[in-house]
Amino acid sequence: MKSICAVEGVTAAGIKEGKFGLALIRASGTAAGVFTSNRMRAAPVEVMMERIRRGRLDAVVVNSGCANAYTGERGYRDALEMSAIAADALNLDPASVGVASTGVIGRYLDLDLIRDQCSRVAPLLARSADAEAAAARAIMTTDTFPKHALVETESFTVGGITKGSGMIAPNMGTMLAFIYTDAEVEAPVLQDILRQATRRSFNRVVVDGDTSTNDVALCTATGAAGRVNRDELARAIETVCRDLAVQIARDGEGATKLLTVTVRGAPDEEAAATVARTVVASPLVKTAIYGEDPNWGRVVAAAGRAGVEFDPYAVSLSVGDIPLVRRGEIVADLVAAKAAMRGDTVTFDLDLAAGDGTATAWGCDLTEKYVEINGKYTT
Repeated sequence: MKSICAVEGVTAAGIKEGKFGLALIRASGTAAGVFTSNRMRAAPVEVMMERIRRGRLDAVVVNSGCANAYTGERGYRDALEMSAIAADALNLDPASVGVASTGVIGRYLDLDLIRDQCSRVAPLLARSADAEAAAARAIMTTDTFPKHALVETESFTVGGITKGSGMIAPNMGTMLAFIYTDAEVEAPVLQDILRQATRRSFNRVVVDGDTSTNDVALCTATGAAGRVNRDELARAIETVCRDLAVQIARDGEGATKLLTVTVRGAPDEEAAATVARTVVASPLVKTAIYGEDPNWGRVVAAAGRAGVEFDPYAVSLSVGDIPLVRRGEIVADLVAAKAAMRGDTVTFDLDLAAGDGTATAWGCDLTEKYVEINGKYTT
């Protein structure tokens, strides 16, 4: 599937060996980044936060299997060395090479393995039709499928890949996202666009309520397509981020169903997002989705604890196209509601009747498989 390599000026390749993978993405241009809000930021995040201040990148190296998180000064040095290894393989300045990691917390990088994998991946850049797909697979951990997104317009292209399946919550989750465009745009403008797109996509996904130590969303603009309309570019980047975010939610660890919650009639967009995130994060809602149990009271109860002002007896709620509550009156047909919860996607629409704010959040059901995956993650 084409995504980032459809963008002019971008090449990628990767390798996956058991739990350990490595991807290289080469693209020179202005760059922006959004990072985890977790105070336990991993060493590669610290390095990237410094590198992104330059407003430019020439490449990114990504490893999976080891998060290089909570590894202190050694971890920071290792992240710098990982960047230098990739820079040497690509004949670039190490300061222009971004670095990202994902995997188990509290373990040190195997730099010998990274050096070996890097030496084998670098020659594959732009030489294989499968190179882009290999890069997306290389960064996976508990993901069950690689995640790609692409928007092509008449004047420019935006493509992205991501990984993420568990430890996913608002303010980003255990996700790495690499987004590229051939539009020409200044770094501060790109930063504003990426921050807004992230707020409306990755920050509205909840799988399990945990926020990772390693989250990074990077966007590089090669400029090959020249100047474009800023608003059109912002819409395209947001579309790619939203597509990737929904794929993360659908691929939640152990998930069998995608949960989509749209909140309307909130005081403003952020209030709507707060309510939507609260609903998709509720373990009681998530388990009801898994059991296809039309226990819609859990949805309104979650909305009521989100900290947003509204009249509880003015709300309307539906699942699929089946009304459950209409302006505070219970109208639920539970047989029809249960039928609407079958299949691999469950959608709730909640109108608070308290304003014009609208937002959507995404999550998934909570299954026994999630416990199985995370009960034995390191062993």
